Amino acid sequence: MGLEVEIVSLFPAMIGGPLADSIPGRIQEQGLATIRVHDLRAWGLGRHRTVDDSPYGGGPGMIFRPEPVAAAVADLRRPDSTVILLDPAGEVYSQARACDLAGRSHLIFLCPRYEGIDERIRGLADLELSIGDFVLTGGELAALVVIDALIRLLPGAIDAASIAEESFTDGLLEYPQYTRPSVFDGQEVPAILSSGDHGAVRKWRRREALRRTLERRPDLLVDRVLGPEDRALIREIEADRPSAD
Repeated sequence: MGLEVEIVSLFPAMIGGPLADSIPGRIQEQGLATIRVHDLRAWGLGRHRTVDDSPYGGGPGMIFRPEPVAAAVADLRRPDSTVILLDPAGEVYSQARACDLAGRSHLIFLCPRYEGIDERIRGLADLELSIGDFVLTGGELAALVVIDALIRLLPGAIDAASIAEESFTDGLLEYPQYTRPSVFDGQEVPAILSSGDHGAVRKWRRREALRRTLERRPDLLVDRVLGPEDRALIREIEADRPSAD
């Protein structure tokens, strides 16, 4: 059996549709992943299936109570489970983490809502993830982002060659891509890409990946150990830059 994913949400209707179409839908049809969405209210308290309450100490909004979430985790957790809490204070999601999660067997995603969660819920999670330094109305959209990024890495999900050279796989942004027409709005496709010289194309792509990373995400290169070819290409890139004068 492939990867199994459980999503616990107060609004499960937000999740099913996006995961049923395109590549995520095909991945599930092929049996590479099984995704199940659970309504947190199934573990709610009392006749009204309550899952939240006002915060101690006062303040706006409502926060998730610990009991329903703990009950959901208790019912869904297995020895091979990884419980993931989507939270702005969590580890910022990365391609490396997506690869790590794609290699696991059972993932449980907890999607907070409203003003957040009772702090004691954090102790139920094995990992906290954030998709960026901003706040969403809930964890559902973040869970979709995390899941989409990781299930496409499952063996057989998409062409392995498509993953090998895309952004962040090698710690760099991906090189520019072109298709027909050869000229659009006065902009021509670089001639080298239709030269038939595979070695020259490979070098061009590597140079442009480095150039794009230097220009847009230089932080990705700060601690990177560069090989002789990459160092030489960066020297070429810097030599091509216009003078500051």
